[in-house]
Amino acid sequence: MTSTFPQFPERIKDLGELASDLWWSWQDRTREMFRRLDYQLWRTTADNPVRMLRLIAPERLNDVAHDRAFLALYDDALRGLRAARAARDTWWVQTYGETNGRTIAYFSAEFALHQSLPIYAGGLGVLAGDICKEASDLGLPFVGVGFMYPQGYFHQKVSAEGWQIETYEQIDWHDAPVEPALTPDGERCVVSVPLGTRTVQAAVWRVRVGRVTLLLLDTALDANAPWDRELSARLYGGNQEMRVQQEIVLGLGGVRALRAMGIAPKVWHLNEGHAAFVALQRIWDHLEQGATFDAALAHVQRTTVFTTHTPVPAGHDAFPFQLVETHLAGAWGSLGEYRDRFLALGAHDNGVGPQFNMTALAMRTATGINAVSQLHGDVTRHMWTSIWPATPAAESPIRTVTNGVHAGTWVATPMAKLFDQALGPDWRDRLDEPEFWDRVLDIPDDQLWHVRQMMRSELFAFIQDRARERWTRDMVSAAQVVATGTLLDPSALTIGFARRFTAYKRPELVFHDPSRLAAILSTLRRPVQIVFAGKSHPADDVGKRHLQQVYRRAVDPVLGGRIAFVDDYDLHVAHYLVHGCDVWLNNPRKPLEASGTSGMKAAINGVPHLSIGDGWWAEGYNGSNGWLIEGHPAGDDQAAVDAADADALYTLLETQVVPAFYDRDAHDVPRVWIRTVKESIRTIMPMFTTRRMMKQYVEQMYGPALANGTDTGPKTEDRRQQSEDRRRKTEDGRL
Repeated sequence: MTSTFPQFPERIKDLGELASDLWWSWQDRTREMFRRLDYQLWRTTADNPVRMLRLIAPERLNDVAHDRAFLALYDDALRGLRAARAARDTWWVQTYGETNGRTIAYFSAEFALHQSLPIYAGGLGVLAGDICKEASDLGLPFVGVGFMYPQGYFHQKVSAEGWQIETYEQIDWHDAPVEPALTPDGERCVVSVPLGTRTVQAAVWRVRVGRVTLLLLDTALDANAPWDRELSARLYGGNQEMRVQQEIVLGLGGVRALRAMGIAPKVWHLNEGHAAFVALQRIWDHLEQGATFDAALAHVQRTTVFTTHTPVPAGHDAFPFQLVETHLAGAWGSLGEYRDRFLALGAHDNGVGPQFNMTALAMRTATGINAVSQLHGDVTRHMWTSIWPATPAAESPIRTVTNGVHAGTWVATPMAKLFDQALGPDWRDRLDEPEFWDRVLDIPDDQLWHVRQMMRSELFAFIQDRARERWTRDMVSAAQVVATGTLLDPSALTIGFARRFTAYKRPELVFHDPSRLAAILSTLRRPVQIVFAGKSHPADDVGKRHLQQVYRRAVDPVLGGRIAFVDDYDLHVAHYLVHGCDVWLNNPRKPLEASGTSGMKAAINGVPHLSIGDGWWAEGYNGSNGWLIEGHPAGDDQAAVDAADADALYTLLETQVVPAFYDRDAHDVPRVWIRTVKESIRTIMPMFTTRRMMKQYVEQMYGPALANGTDTGPKTEDRRQQSEDRRRKTEDGRL
């Protein structure tokens, strides 16, 4: 561990072990233990037990070492963690037998596991983090590979004019659950990556995620030139040249890190195209063993799984061929004769001329390829027909594995306790059993309504605390304090809209008719309010302008304080919003929302979805578990579509959503509303959690790749000698 913890009393000497394994982050009892340890410090550190243990007073540690209630929680947490690590009765073992070296390597540019490890930007990272946690729960032989990012993603502040301001802070790794990765011989793991005409060193860090290990690459080493230290400094930063270098380090360096750690994956899963250079390193490895290029490529294809996440062109990194060739120059020593063939693997014209496209590279070097919702699958198959020109789109090899969310992470503690009481404690083991979740219908309405009110109260307490912090620490103006939500009504119907601010997500759609919206928001005795949150990519000025317009609505007195913008959206903020809002709004421009997992997180907490029929909602909506926005434009231009969708949204609010929330019986319980809440939980939980998703990955994607991976390539003595001879001729640290 990098953290320097205080000397713990003998009775609680393993507190550091519990804090340093992110398993605690989805265990209610363990989180309760940390809260009980020092509640105020827990809140101050944004639920970061590593930092909390570094700051806690020794006197408090001595006190809890004699506190029976705390010790019961401590003993339970420690038993749970160690039992999870040692378990031999996992779903994987029961279904597929022992691991037997069948490791699955999962590459992603970002991982969102907890706010104490801020190496994520948004939905892609959240999905990757949820996948690691579910892999741990199911006992999959799974290892993640990504970047350390010492400066993480940016922190967001919003100026008085509503413009997003990005700031980066150096992460103190002593406050994060990371430790140096050690090779099997006990040495610090550092790998060499050829980059252009030089070699870059990357240290490897380890993150414990229950049964799963996450390996993170870090180029911030004294051995590297200053500009190379910046390669892993921050997520999605810099220009194209920086991005292509980052992706080379992730792909080539990730394969080398696994090798140095003694890990030989049988399946290689690429989460988006950022890590597609994995293919180059693996092809080279097989060439070094004496394989032909065709044989090497075929083996890589048979054992690679690739997930694509967006139909938006900007989401598919593409670089000039010359730029790629320049920075892969270190590889040409061995691959020179195959240069043209390798570049052809990434060739794609997205309308601006041929470029080296990372998604195209990933698709051509994988057999298992999937989109992340049924609708996204249809769009993707037509979008990438050029990869298989002789194959009709309907027969494309692109499959669908619809995204899901990790229930242990995203179900709020009050809701989890209600499930324990009403459904039994085994609900966590039955997440993907639809018939089991029919029992939700039997939960007493008043109990569910009470829990929903409790979660809403926690949201407003959080918003008030954030506003106070902005006022006292940042000394923002009174108008900015209002914009953060100080005038919101804790009893009013609260709509949440939280996601990346970019044009296709249409964050301003709800303001299309300001007067009609104002009437909806300010109806006497039936008020409505909307809480916005989200960041724009630093280079997305259009998205920033959308954010600015929303922020200006939050300070507009005409709307009476019914609009709020919560800045610096991250996992910590997300939990409060998806738990505490009453409705989750999603209105992207169809069909550009590939999935949209925030709505799933809200729905399993009894926050019904109000959405365009795009992404997951196109297959999740059943007519009674939320609301479908269906505009019917007179034309097909964007303005007509926007107008029709806005009208449909307003009509739903006026005629269905608002009346259902406010029509109460003599006990002040909205019975119709609670029916929708129950349907939301009942239908979304078994179909849209990572439990179903990961089992589907194993059965449809990993299983065939594991079967294909039994042939590990040529290994005769002659070929080993050829490989050794070639290695001797190659410069140290170069391909």
